Amino acid sequence: MSAGLALIFDMDGVIVDSNPVHREAWARFNLRYGLETTDAMHEGMYGRRNDEIVRNYFGDGLSGEEVASRGRAKEALYREMIADRIEEMLVPGLRAFLDRYRRLPMAVASNAEPENVDFLLDRAVLRQYFQAVVDGHQVPNPKPHPDLYLLTARLLGVSPSQCIVFEDSPSGAAAGAAAGMRVIGIRTTYVNLPGVVFTVDNFKSGDLEAWLQAQ
Repeated sequence: MSAGLALIFDMDGVIVDSNPVHREAWARFNLRYGLETTDAMHEGMYGRRNDEIVRNYFGDGLSGEEVASRGRAKEALYREMIADRIEEMLVPGLRAFLDRYRRLPMAVASNAEPENVDFLLDRAVLRQYFQAVVDGHQVPNPKPHPDLYLLTARLLGVSPSQCIVFEDSPSGAAAGAAAGMRVIGIRTTYVNLPGVVFTVDNFKSGDLEAWLQAQ
């Protein structure tokens, strides 16, 4: 691989196959307010920042403080649910993949709450691999806008065209493509993603290795 390339990873659905647990956590949390969570509501959660999800579920009448409070409470529940399951939830092949390409600049760029990002990277002992860790609260506009990925490229000191993004959601893939980066889809959440170079099941994929080595 070219020494000028950089690898950028979304978190939920890419580093950790967490979306099933997020679905369960939202369903449990919403019941506290008598709200039944539909499949359509779950679908609208993927790749979104928490404040957007809370407003989508509970309406625009909540104050900013209440939106933040509900988001924090739901994520505390989520972290409690995954605390003893993180290793089994990591996307297959991830550790070996990160170790194999650790000489390249790598970063995490996620719409997830910063507490969740820190919790996962520290509990799973993955922080050592990443030169930058960026969350959706560090930019004015979260995914699907390109802001998050453009900031990550600047922090890594590379141009967007040098970045290869790993994503699992339409909003994340759209953000990477809008930033002028090549996007590889990880099929934990969706089988097909628009705007990606190709998709793979996980980081054990021989097709992924062959493609990366050709870059």
